[in-house]
Amino acid sequence: MTDNKYSRLLGRIVFISLGFSLIPLITLSAFMYHQFTATYNAKVASNLRTMVENKRMSVDLFLDEKIFSLHALARLHEYEAITSPGYLKRVFREISSHRTPSFVDLGVIDGNGKHVAYEGPYRLEEADYSDADWFQEVLMRGVHVSDVFMGLRRFPHFVIAIRRDEGERTWILRATVDLNLFNSLVQSVQVGERGDAFLMNGNGELQTASRFNGGPLARAPIEPVERFRGVRTRDAAMHGRAYLAGMAWLEKAPWVLVISEDLAEGMSPLLSTQTDVLLITGFGVIFIVLGTILTSRTVVERIRKADLDSARLDASLLHQSKMAALGKMAAGVAHELNNPLTLIREAAGWLRDLMDPDEKEPLDRKEGCEVLDRIDSYIERARGITHRMLSFGRRMDPVREHVNLNQLVGETVAFLENEAMHRSITIEKEYDPALPTVSTDPSQMQQVFLNLIDNAIDAVGEDGVITVRTSVYGDGKFARVEVVDTGPGIPQHVLDKVFDPFFTTKSVGEGTGLGLAISFGIVENMGGHLLVDSEVGKGTTFSVLLPLG
Repeated sequence: MTDNKYSRLLGRIVFISLGFSLIPLITLSAFMYHQFTATYNAKVASNLRTMVENKRMSVDLFLDEKIFSLHALARLHEYEAITSPGYLKRVFREISSHRTPSFVDLGVIDGNGKHVAYEGPYRLEEADYSDADWFQEVLMRGVHVSDVFMGLRRFPHFVIAIRRDEGERTWILRATVDLNLFNSLVQSVQVGERGDAFLMNGNGELQTASRFNGGPLARAPIEPVERFRGVRTRDAAMHGRAYLAGMAWLEKAPWVLVISEDLAEGMSPLLSTQTDVLLITGFGVIFIVLGTILTSRTVVERIRKADLDSARLDASLLHQSKMAALGKMAAGVAHELNNPLTLIREAAGWLRDLMDPDEKEPLDRKEGCEVLDRIDSYIERARGITHRMLSFGRRMDPVREHVNLNQLVGETVAFLENEAMHRSITIEKEYDPALPTVSTDPSQMQQVFLNLIDNAIDAVGEDGVITVRTSVYGDGKFARVEVVDTGPGIPQHVLDKVFDPFFTTKSVGEGTGLGLAISFGIVENMGGHLLVDSEVGKGTTFSVLLPLG
């Protein structure tokens, strides 16, 4: 395996490991982040609703208490008495003696809207309220809490008025509420440094001072809302900042209580926790990435060493197998060498006869040259045999070159033809003359063909036929070399194990069980396939498929 392949293997291991480790971590972190945010938002909104409801009840209770006080005063006093000189002053002094007086003034108005009695800091004794909206409202409904208005005193204030029906006479008891006290009551619920609390009427006008948006009668920072029951919350933007606003309509006055909370300020604990989650996730990602890279590098390095050891072992086994094959080839090679040596000896004897001084006929130089030429040709044939043996037995590094398979198979068959002949085995050769060249290692492939033919000879035993056939296979994608024998065939339960290392059906000492295993590995390394097909009683076919192109 080349360095590029190990780099790609390292990349795949790192990618898969990071995928299986980071995806759960990031998913879990995102889930926790989302769940915590949702829970915290819900908690903040719930707390704000509770705060708004409590404050609404508090304000309504305050107004209800003032309305009840005015009702009590009106019921306890007759018109003639309460409008008598000095009487209203004593009543006002009495109600102002409480620890936290909440009325600024107190007045009695007759049924025509004339101020008939007044006690307070302003000069309103002769005021006429017959055209005032609040006067008409209280006559109709009996009680009225006005919006904040400027009035005759030219100062923001609001009044609570009670109608008293006394026989044929109707009169009104009116009081102005201390707006500073009322502001304090509403604003006491302000949250943090950016929170706010105020009342606004249906027209969007402030009825109490806002912390950041002005005093009463200024424009409220949020749009008016229709009357609704209960408490609502909604997101709002004020002065470029995001707020969560809680709203509730009062029961005793036509005002909306608004309590707003700055989200950035209110969510600061959430932001701190989110930052912690992101930091933990970030450190986790860094730790996992570094650990994965380190572990993957270690694994790939061990794989590289294991491959190197395996390659060395394969080379050693291959060489041993070659040496074993050379032993088997010795008889055939000796026979091949014996033929040219015999011919050389005969030629040398003939030449010696020609050069015999007792020979009566003179030496024919032409005939002598022909004898010498035959000797040269026999020597060349012997040299070729020894050269093939040395090439086959030499330890060589794997190389790829364009190989003529017909020629390579023919040379391999030549090694074993003599042994086959001694066993009365016929080797039939059916070579496809149009077979293209194949890019492969000729030495290793020769080892494969030698193993297959040698196994075929052993399987046939004696008096059989071995067919060695070459052809193009698979729509021109492969070159096929088939070794077909007429041996007894291989049972199915054995057929599945023939490529297993050290598996052999031969007797002890006759086979190592490595030949087919090594051949299988060689063919696979060349990008091809080694297949076997066998039927008991009919023979076996081994097919070597090598890619073309």
